[in-house]
Amino acid sequence: MTSMSQPPDVGHSRRAQWGWAFYDWANSAFATTVVAGFFPIFFKTYWSSNYAAETSTLQLGLGSALASLIVLFAAPIGGAIADRGHHKKRGLALVTAVAVVATLALFFVGAGHWLAAMSLFVVASIAFFMAMVFYDSLLVNVAAPRDYDRVSALGYGLGYLGGGLLLAINVAMTLKPDWFGLADRTQAVRWAFASVALWWAVFSLPLFFTVDEPSSRRGERPMQAVKGGLRDLAATLREIMGRREVWLFLVAYWLYIDGVHTIIRMAVDFGLSLGFGQESLITALLLVQFIGFPAAIGFGWLASRWETKKAIYLGLAVYGGITAWGYFLTSVWQFYVMAAAIGLVQGGVQSLSRSYFARLIPEAKSGEYFGIYNMMGKFAAVLGPVLVGVTAAATGSARASIVSVVVLFIAGGLLLTRVDARRATANRS
Repeated sequence: MTSMSQPPDVGHSRRAQWGWAFYDWANSAFATTVVAGFFPIFFKTYWSSNYAAETSTLQLGLGSALASLIVLFAAPIGGAIADRGHHKKRGLALVTAVAVVATLALFFVGAGHWLAAMSLFVVASIAFFMAMVFYDSLLVNVAAPRDYDRVSALGYGLGYLGGGLLLAINVAMTLKPDWFGLADRTQAVRWAFASVALWWAVFSLPLFFTVDEPSSRRGERPMQAVKGGLRDLAATLREIMGRREVWLFLVAYWLYIDGVHTIIRMAVDFGLSLGFGQESLITALLLVQFIGFPAAIGFGWLASRWETKKAIYLGLAVYGGITAWGYFLTSVWQFYVMAAAIGLVQGGVQSLSRSYFARLIPEAKSGEYFGIYNMMGKFAAVLGPVLVGVTAAATGSARASIVSVVVLFIAGGLLLTRVDARRATANRS
């Protein structure tokens, strides 16, 4: 954002920054209502109800793994192609359209048709994660480096608020379907999927109307762009190995975000293992969403007055404390406190990691670099479950296994101390 003493910059205007940030508001509805909220439960009880619980769990796990595997390879390639022709907005529009249509189509899938439901979920998930590659890379188009923290935090903050707001409405629809003129909970959940598609489509529009992107190269056909993008990606991977700060950060990020994702996933399973009901788990999820809104924006403010890395360290320290405290957690109110604490730091760690990485990379190759950044994110929650499983087997205690995740926060935080953004900025041209 330009200051009052500087000439206005259309690309860095407040209007463009808010338009960009509202895409987080738009697509977070998919992450909350579909991924974290209703799809896993509805899949088991409606689309795959004819199968044993173990079979439906396998179906869900294989579908999620397939989506992650495809994104793992597609994210950096898509980013490279987008950079080559300045097609980040076009790429975002395409995958958003695919995701919206696939999510809407879930409304029409009948009971017992698990394969159709899973196929649509896989397509929507792939499009969702690919959208994040293009969306994240547009951060450098809407903000100056000094504003990366604030604008990135604004996006995450709006994402928590928007995703939480629609989730609350959808939960109300399932608890009181008659209030909304619906016949029962099944119809309410189907309309929840439709509402996500509509929400995503409508609130994505501000980005496309307000964010500017340099004109694309002329004379390059689609297949030429693909081949050129693959060549550019190979060159970028070699380039990253020569940029010490970038690859050090990526490894540090992989370690501590693995811990973050493991805690997110483990919290629900842990709550179920303690006998907490579904309403308690949904309440905890809503706590994370609504606390995450002001907390993420607060972390952006903190980074601007303190230092981005120090703010990330604070978030990692809180996560370490949450993980250790999980060993002693026994009651629902403690579970809510845990959810509130996660809400305080989750968005901050994620948003500041994105903005800090943006400082380390060449702006002209933001699509390629953020493709690799998101690829590392898809590698997340790999070491954590292994640590949890091995510790549980060795100690015979599920509670003791939780504490093992602290290792990831410590290792990632220590490696992050070796990253110098100023040195990277001086050498990133």
